[in-house]
Amino acid sequence: MRVPTLPTDSLPLRAAKVAADVALWGRVGAQRTAERTLLPAGTRPIPRTVPVTGVLHRRVEVDAAVHEARRLRLPLHHTREKNWDVLGAVRAVVERCGTDARVVDGGAARYSTVLPSLRLYGLRELSGINPEFGRTTYRGPVAFRHGDITATALPAGSLDAVTCMSVIEHGVDVSAFLAESARILRPGGVLVVSTDYDREPPDTSALSAYGQPVRIFGPDEISGVVDDAQRCGLSLVGELDLEHRERPVHWARYGLDYTFVLLTFEKTG
Repeated sequence: MRVPTLPTDSLPLRAAKVAADVALWGRVGAQRTAERTLLPAGTRPIPRTVPVTGVLHRRVEVDAAVHEARRLRLPLHHTREKNWDVLGAVRAVVERCGTDARVVDGGAARYSTVLPSLRLYGLRELSGINPEFGRTTYRGPVAFRHGDITATALPAGSLDAVTCMSVIEHGVDVSAFLAESARILRPGGVLVVSTDYDREPPDTSALSAYGQPVRIFGPDEISGVVDDAQRCGLSLVGELDLEHRERPVHWARYGLDYTFVLLTFEKTG
């Protein structure tokens, strides 16, 4: 029997998201003003705790990421475990593309901490796309637009980086997404993807969320993503060990325990 999907567009939930959005970007704006002379662009230390490619192995790695985010005065995601992959994504973009990078966050949420963190590093050419967005809205120079990560309509080679955090498990055509990311990235640009993962994924066939089947990727599926990316001209950065010692992520709604994987690719041609 299929477990009913909980409403994701209820008035209280929408209100909570708006409140989180306003609070987050208000803090980022105030912090940017306060830090402008203290931390000019390019002088904030780059995160080092999380690798740009890897698996979240243990709960202690979550704690380390949260500690580093606090030390760097970066905003914390309300889901504690999400600070791990966000920090790795911020590292990949700033370390490999610099503070002048043009970045799109695919499947963005305005309360996510990826774009706010990049903004605190001085990046200005930032945008988030999501099919759920209506008219374009702005948070400072950051634009949130309607858009599909498998067909963005952006010019070829127009971006330095694409981030996509905990999105591809929600019914995304991964092959189409990888091909589109390769198309819109310049040579040397990076794609940073995170998703739900387990070396022995639990059975989620009866579960749905956000209008899509629940999916937790297994080792063969992640290896398939890496191979598919390679065929698109996207090479994995770093080494990927798909083993993990613990399952630090808990989805209370369905009682699922699993972990995250973070993948960074570079466009090679």
